[in-house]
Amino acid sequence: MKQYNSINPLERVIAAASYLTAGMAGFIWMILAALMKKNIKPFLMFHILQAIFISIAYFLFIELYKLLFIVLVKIPLINSIFLFFNGIIFNPLPIMLGMSLMQIFTSTVILYLAITSFMGQYSYIPYVSEIIKNNTGGR
Repeated sequence: MKQYNSINPLERVIAAASYLTAGMAGFIWMILAALMKKNIKPFLMFHILQAIFISIAYFLFIELYKLLFIVLVKIPLINSIFLFFNGIIFNPLPIMLGMSLMQIFTSTVILYLAITSFMGQYSYIPYVSEIIKNNTGGR
C-alpha cells in the first residue's frame, strides 16, 4: 500500500464515504467535478471506481446466488446440502452479534477499504485493484 502526504483531507473523506455508500458519494463527486470542469486526482478516482466496481460485483454475486438457490432447491438430494450451507453462511448467528458470516465478511472488507482510503493509502483487493489500476492509468 502506498501512502502519499499530498492527498487533500476532503479527498480522503470522499474516498472513504464512497465505500460506505456503495460508491454513491464518489459518483456524485464525479458528477460535481464534471459540472465544475475540474479534474479528479488519481487517488480519488481509484477509490471511487473501486467502490463502484465492488458494489456492482457484490450485487451481481447476490443475484446469481439467488438464481442458483431457486434452481438447486428443486433438486431432491442437492437441496438439503445447499440449504445446510445456506443456513451457515446467510443466517444470523447469535454468537456473532446476530450477523451472518456473509455480513461479517462484507462489513470487514468495507471497513478495511474505508479506513485505508481515509488514511491516504491505496487499498488492495486482489484482482479488483489490478483491474481498476489498469483502467485508470496506473498509480
